[in-house]
Amino acid sequence: MSRITPYSRQSADELSNTLSALETRYERLKRNNVPLDLTRGKPSDAQLDLSDALDGILQGNYESADGTDTRNYGGIRGLREARELGAELLGVTPDLVMAAGNSSLQLMHAAACFAHEQRWQNATPTMLCPVPGYDRHFTLCESLGLPMRSVTLQDDGPDMDQIEELVADDDSLGGIWCVPRFSNPTGTTYSNEVVARLAALPAKAAHKHFTVFWDNAYSVHALHTDAPALANVLDLANAAGTQDNLFLFASTSKITFAGSGVAFFGGSSTTLDELETFLSAATIGPDKVNQLRTVKFLKGRLTDHMAAHAAILKPKFDVVEDKLSTALKGLSVADWTTPDGGYFVSLNTLPGLAKSIIALAANAGVKLTAAGATWPGGIDPDDRNIRIAPSYPDPQELDIAMDVLVAAIQLASARYYKQLLDEHSARRDDPTPTRSQN
Repeated sequence: MSRITPYSRQSADELSNTLSALETRYERLKRNNVPLDLTRGKPSDAQLDLSDALDGILQGNYESADGTDTRNYGGIRGLREARELGAELLGVTPDLVMAAGNSSLQLMHAAACFAHEQRWQNATPTMLCPVPGYDRHFTLCESLGLPMRSVTLQDDGPDMDQIEELVADDDSLGGIWCVPRFSNPTGTTYSNEVVARLAALPAKAAHKHFTVFWDNAYSVHALHTDAPALANVLDLANAAGTQDNLFLFASTSKITFAGSGVAFFGGSSTTLDELETFLSAATIGPDKVNQLRTVKFLKGRLTDHMAAHAAILKPKFDVVEDKLSTALKGLSVADWTTPDGGYFVSLNTLPGLAKSIIALAANAGVKLTAAGATWPGGIDPDDRNIRIAPSYPDPQELDIAMDVLVAAIQLASARYYKQLLDEHSARRDDPTPTRSQN
């Protein structure tokens, strides 16, 4: 659709004509009703196919580099070579890494339980949550009964002025969630200054064991070679003396097979020792066979492998950008991020319209993440954030889905301004006199 005058500047007649055309277009798309799902950031089949060589790569040799028979029990911290891979993802030394099972989220849950029992002494401190943020972090907190408080996520990371002021005076604040590179859902990469201030944050906090949960899920998931790098938070924490208050997480879930990856925890030697003791009551060791095959598959080729992922993903992000720019730029009805990596695009509508836009898209067959999911408690106070997950559909399906989404945004926005005009007209035509103010 060609660009038109912003709805906010159209006359009543112009807006009525615009709205009629948008209704007709939406109904046509609705009749097609192609079922498409943009709810979660899942790797596509083509991305999963990149790792098919995992199957059978061990060829019957289950022995690790140090002679460990990976088929047997033991080794809570994981194989040495797996910890070396985790160290590459986390930017730390292998002795400060634990290699675990397939789920970093499970590791985060375990680490939060460890902090709750060992560090927080079974108290329930409030977790700071940069918003818009990752819904699984919020669900994890809810499951453990941890209160949450939203803080603003800016273009360079969390609002550190706001956060430092909060934690200095409130000992009920016990930690903060961070997705520091290509944040979910905005794609933000934290600036060097923000990383340094987060590393030093526990030393400024009123809570003795304030903990930074550093979920670096997209550490190597750039869409191009010029994507911004991330400062090394553990180096900065060591310099600030806060290394024991930093929990780092990563995984290969969006590198190899999403359901058969290897998750990693990083932290100080003190934290690793304490966490190992804590976990020993629940496990005798992780799946070392999967760790071994993952290492053999990725060793020496991680950069090339991620470039192959980027070659599949970037055209999909380009489709999203092209559709949004072509249909919405100049209308002043939405803004969105253009990430350098990760799995999501964050879009903000006019206030109060996200739910209705998502419902319009669903009625035309396109499922989106629920409105409010990117806020604690599922409540976006302005009802305007929509998370777009373009990774799973093929480009042709994504093209159709984005046509539906932009049509829903245009229609809901035009209806919004038409309602404002009608309300203004009704007030102007109302003959009822207003009461004078004394």
